Amino acid sequence: MDAEDETRKLSERILRSERDSRYLRRDSDQRKVMEEVFDRSTLLSIEELIRGGRLKKLNGVVNSGKEARVYYGLSPREDPVAVKIYMMSSSDFKKRVGYIAGDRRFGKLPSNSREAIALWVRKEFKNLQLAAWAGIRVPRPLSFFKNIIIMEYIGEPPRPAPTFAEAEVDQEDCDWTLRTVQKLYKSAGLVHADLSEYNIFKHGSEQVLFDMGSAVLVSHPQAEEFLERDIRNMVRFFRKRGLAPGDAGAWLGKIVK
Repeated sequence: MDAEDETRKLSERILRSERDSRYLRRDSDQRKVMEEVFDRSTLLSIEELIRGGRLKKLNGVVNSGKEARVYYGLSPREDPVAVKIYMMSSSDFKKRVGYIAGDRRFGKLPSNSREAIALWVRKEFKNLQLAAWAGIRVPRPLSFFKNIIIMEYIGEPPRPAPTFAEAEVDQEDCDWTLRTVQKLYKSAGLVHADLSEYNIFKHGSEQVLFDMGSAVLVSHPQAEEFLERDIRNMVRFFRKRGLAPGDAGAWLGKIVK
């Protein structure tokens, strides 16, 4: 079997998984979405991850966004993993350059969308590592390759854990969030920069911070601006839920002093 046949068969298997997944919308856009996510380059990358022993199987989609989709996969040991695939066709990455520029970990800025996506994936993986090393609860990063990240699955497969936006939250969740923002800044040297109720899981008795692609080092020229926005977003959310998160300005002063 040549590479063309292998790629075609992998594409067919993934399409069957998509169709079988109850999390996929069954509409006329299905094939279009498949083509946007699983272009030839992405299919070859999935094959490389499987051949390299970093992934055994890719199942149906569990979450979908403008720039990426998350799939339920299995590791070679058959543990559940989340496989996040950034779409090569996404044009929104032009807006992301500001989160990369000024980051001393990366040199030359990407010159095209494909390079930008690959750099964004590497950045998200490194941010997850930094947060995990600092003792912050995030999905454990396992591997990355080109436009794909493999990480710990949070939830009861095939269902992902609910986010704060979907769950009942209490004062402990509020206190945990603001403590975590502080720990992320002081211990990991990071600002999430895109924090909202949509990127914190509530899984049983624990909270899990995710979507770390936008996170910047505290040395980034806009770090404090992003930090203030993160805090105000969460204070606004918890107040809407009838909780008492305290004053956003006081939290900002406490974190950066």
